[in-house]
Amino acid sequence: MSIQIKKQSGEIVPFDKKSFHRSLVNSGADLEDANHICDTITKELYNGISTKELYQKAFDLLKKSKSSVAARYSLKRALQDLGPEGFFFEKWVAKIFEVQGYDTMTSQTLTGKSTVTHEIDVIISNKNEDLICECKFRNDIDAKISVTTPMYFLSRFNDLKDNSFTFFNRPFKPQKGYMITNAFFTTDSIAFADCYGINLISWNYPEDKNIKRLTDYHGLYPVTCLTTLTKEEEQTLLSKNCILVRELIKNPVLLDHFKFSNDRKELILKEAVELVDAKV
Repeated sequence: MSIQIKKQSGEIVPFDKKSFHRSLVNSGADLEDANHICDTITKELYNGISTKELYQKAFDLLKKSKSSVAARYSLKRALQDLGPEGFFFEKWVAKIFEVQGYDTMTSQTLTGKSTVTHEIDVIISNKNEDLICECKFRNDIDAKISVTTPMYFLSRFNDLKDNSFTFFNRPFKPQKGYMITNAFFTTDSIAFADCYGINLISWNYPEDKNIKRLTDYHGLYPVTCLTTLTKEEEQTLLSKNCILVRELIKNPVLLDHFKFSNDRKELILKEAVELVDAKV
């Protein structure tokens, strides 16, 4: 009989050893470390163990091996730490489009054809297309966004799509809509969005351009990934508009605010560079 684990949402699911092993490898652990961690934790499992405890056990073992691998493994938790309200998550989402050459603005109010005003989380534009994005941040990272959410977003998009605005010193007319969440979409949400042309991005959807893949491909790791920073230090960096690890690498003077020792500063930057596979 398989071991049952408890998600943050309260859902009980069987432990999937292959999936767990794959998550370790995908985070950069070599096969030897992944096998060792998987075998070690499997022996410690018990029915009803929480996904939070399971994650913490794996994180602690990965950190002993290499902190940057543990940092990459912690991405889902790190995105959750961009809360609790999701303000910094919106700024992080904007970075997804900025690295692809778009101009972005967050938290803008637009008036629709009905004269109703709409708070838009991210305005996105380049010379070829204009997009609006709604961010659905969830403190419960196992949460699922139901079909009523893209339905509501579609009505808002339709109210705005025939109006013209001005952003980035040029005309702006919404052509596409995006909904992005750090959690998951239900199958009904995906079916509805696919039918009506709403672009969805979640932790695991779509397969080729989900949050995990986009983050790894573009190096979009938030500073909340870093294992060498405390939560208070992470929040201070976020408040200074340092959202990404790569921004900290480019502007290490931000660490001077904390009066770190040179050794501590070097340790933080070393992990940062290894995480994004860049060079200072």
